[in-house]
Amino acid sequence: KQLKFMYYFTAGEKEVRCWTVVQGATAPQAAGVIHTDFEAGFIKLECCSYDDFIACNKGEKSMAGVKAAGKYRQEGKSYIVQDGDICHFLFNKAGGGKKK
Repeated sequence: KQLKFMYYFTAGEKEVRCWTVVQGATAPQAAGVIHTDFEAGFIKLECCSYDDFIACNKGEKSMAGVKAAGKYRQEGKSYIVQDGDICHFLFNKAGGGKKK
């Protein structure tokens, strides 16, 4: 906390990862911690807080309970990522995926 760092999570079928980012980071900056292409091609962030995930899921490992409770949000480029957010980044591959 004194270093002004916080954590956010990403989750997939096979793993959950914890990422470190400076406090006050925007969604694209947080995406850039994973890969610079994520920051460059950022479209939006889908997220919920860790506390909402625990409260809504009753032990389940999916976002279904969070979505049903209306706690799953879509955020834009100006969103400040919060400590403990569970994030899913949507991005467009840098360069549009065109072959040269």
